[in-house]
Parts: sequence; structure tokens; C-alpha cells
Amino acid sequence: MARVAIVTGGTRGIGEAISLALRDAGVIVAANYAGNDERAKAFTEATGIRSYKWDVADYDACQKGAEQVEAELGPVDILVNNAGITRDGTILKMSYQDWKEVMDTNLGGCFNMAKATFPGMRARGWGRIVNIGSINGQAGQYGQVNYAAAKSGIHGFTKALAQEGAKAGVTVNAIAPGYIDTDMVAAVPQDVLAKIVARVPVGRLGQAEEIARAVGFLCAEDAGFVTGSTMSVNGGQHMY
Repeated sequence: MARVAIVTGGTRGIGEAISLALRDAGVIVAANYAGNDERAKAFTEATGIRSYKWDVADYDACQKGAEQVEAELGPVDILVNNAGITRDGTILKMSYQDWKEVMDTNLGGCFNMAKATFPGMRARGWGRIVNIGSINGQAGQYGQVNYAAAKSGIHGFTKALAQEGAKAGVTVNAIAPGYIDTDMVAAVPQDVLAKIVARVPVGRLGQAEEIARAVGFLCAEDAGFVTGSTMSVNGGQHMY
């Protein structure tokens, strides 16, 4: 029987690539999204992957969303916590709301979704959770105290939850992408982007598919001895 996966933020960017990679590996994928109905509809029509709308920052919505996926597709064996937002600014300019929204979505979303799916994985004796962190959670980044703190928290969350799932056959790992060629990075001014690329030893931005392949490995049946790890996929920019 095919495994069932939830990919949060799974209809665009890195999340879309992850959804497609898991589908192509024979996994039944539920792609979560927060607000862009038109984009989600186009994604589902193009890929055949069902999309489900809820806000990962909303605890109750996560419980109901996971229940709906289980009712329609089957028990959730794989969770990829990919959903994330930015509200950049120096701490002198950052509002409390900017801080709270990023923490609630990027880090709180991992907790909310794990609470919705981890117990079932443990009970069935098999599960894969992959949390998408960031190079900026490892190295920090000017103007991103909220984002860097949330992503760094994901790495600690991963190590702790891995210890709770290990004996029950549930692995929990993280991936820390570097700068990836997505819409979010494309919005960076070209002169700034050129300076970023100049700091990447391989001399280019990463591709979303490269992150997706790493996720595919960590979610595989034969990856059961890999848990509590953070895989850096950043072109050598930060060797952690």
C-alpha cells in the first residue's frame, strides 16, 4: 500500500518540487497551502495532487486538516514541514506582529503538524518527518532575527523529536537549504542577489528539485537509520 504524505506549503516553490518528487516515488501526496486558491487549483489540475487549505499557524486548523487528509487518503506516514514566511527587517524596525507571525508559522507550524500526525506514526510503528530549516537558521542573517530564530528552532525541534520517535520507527530530520532559485529569492534586488551568489562556492543558486531529492532520500523506506540530522544543501556556502 502506498504511503501518504502531507507537504505544507506544497503547491509552489520548494514545496511544489517536494510534492512532485514524492508523488513520482509512489507516495500519495496532500499538498497544503494557506491562501492562494488560484495557484492551488492550477497546481492540482497540472499534477493530479490534491491540495488542502489551512493555516499551519492555526493549531485547530492543523488537527482538522490532518483528519480530513486521513479520511480521504489514508493514515499519514510522511510529514514535510515546508511552509514558511518572511517579515524581514532589523530589530529596530521589526514589529511584534512581524516577529509573532514568522514564529507562529515557521516554527509553530512544525509543532502543530507534528501534534496532528506524530502520534499515529508512533502507533503504527513507521513514520518520516522532514522539517525544512535554512542556512540562515545556522549562520544568522542581518535583518532576519525572526526568521533566523524560527529556523534555528526547527533544528533543535528536529533533534528533540527524533529522540521521541526513534524506537517507534519514526525518523525526524531537517534540511537546511541555502539560497534556492524560487520566487522568494527572485524578489531580491539583482545587485544584492549577485553578491549572494558570489559567496556560494559552487557559483550558482540551488534548484528546488535539489532540495526535493534530499527530502525523497530522508523519506525513503531504507532511510531508517538516519534521524536527528540536519542536511545542509547550500552549495558549500556554510559548512556546519
